[in-house]
Amino acid sequence: MIRSTVAQVDLGALQSNFLAITEFLKTASIVDGTRPPHPSAGATLGTPPCAPGIIAVVKANAYGHGAPRVALALQEAGATMLACADIEEAIVLRNAGVTEEILVFGALGVSDLAGVFEYHLTPTISTPSAGRALNAAAGSRKKRLRYHLKIDTGMNRLGLRYDNLARTLPELLDSPYLEVAGVYTHFATANDPEDVLFAEQRERFEYVLNQLLPAGFNLRPKLRHAANSAAMLRDARVWFDLVRPGLLLYGVIPPPLHTTIQLRPVMSLKSRVVSVKGVRPGEIVGYGGHWKAARPSRIATVPAGYADGLDMRLAGPGHVLVRGRRAPIIGSVCMDMIMVDITGLQADTGDEVVIIGEQDGERMDVREIAAVIGTSPYEVLCRIGTRIERIYD
Repeated sequence: MIRSTVAQVDLGALQSNFLAITEFLKTASIVDGTRPPHPSAGATLGTPPCAPGIIAVVKANAYGHGAPRVALALQEAGATMLACADIEEAIVLRNAGVTEEILVFGALGVSDLAGVFEYHLTPTISTPSAGRALNAAAGSRKKRLRYHLKIDTGMNRLGLRYDNLARTLPELLDSPYLEVAGVYTHFATANDPEDVLFAEQRERFEYVLNQLLPAGFNLRPKLRHAANSAAMLRDARVWFDLVRPGLLLYGVIPPPLHTTIQLRPVMSLKSRVVSVKGVRPGEIVGYGGHWKAARPSRIATVPAGYADGLDMRLAGPGHVLVRGRRAPIIGSVCMDMIMVDITGLQADTGDEVVIIGEQDGERMDVREIAAVIGTSPYEVLCRIGTRIERIYD
């Protein structure tokens, strides 16, 4: 049995987006001479950079799309490295059949690290405690562990501070059991073209890569990466050797940015009208009586609510599609239902309702929904509930 409210995930669109991003990076690399060439490739200043590789980000259940099926589809499309938030997420991917490299972003200092070795994962070291824990775990197994080193260039969340590496790095680099495979950072304001911190973080990361690490620690990382979806679109100088698209893979452009990459939305969220009721002028609809009919109205009830991930702020400014037309969400978003004003529409019980997606040439876009409620597309997608069935095309 499948509930009326379902999420349809177009794996063909996902793979198309991956290939479109790949081609964009190749084409841009041909004409772009501003990106730093790979330091370990013997490149000299002015050498045209090669196209960066892609780390396909599938954390948070692949942004609500369903990580196992999404990861397998990306692997089939040619992804050679995927990334998730923690060891538990990575184990789900391995159990689903993912064989390519999996980078774990999260802090691991207090984690059960057995999964790193048992499931052949690439961890991130972003704190001294994580380094010590991984060193002890690798030492007890007499194994040499490849990891990526995260540098904090100004976000102040995770990472070894760029201006304190003289104290934190020697202990890591002295370990016979740990091998640096990559170095990366993360931008705090990549989607804000007016914020100067983005440029400051780029300059700090370049300083670490090009001066501090080679001079102070005789270390030239094989892989360097910094760019999430927004940073990838904003500045080719931060592409380095790998980029880390997440939102772009799922066909959503991080606002307020734009791109010429031909992307297709991967997810649609649909339901059905389960009830139609006439309401007289002056009568209220929903909890709290926040909406009162100003005229004779027809109200449709749709079985999707905040337990399914719909934000309560959608009541009022939010819309759904019914019969190819926008119908306002009224009253309040309930735990399991929303009410929609279908006055003037020839709609009835059983009609399809589109919450995210397209219907008869009209579209409810994730970016639009996020803007209406004052949040980000990331949150809209990631909040789609686990009780909603994902149907894969």
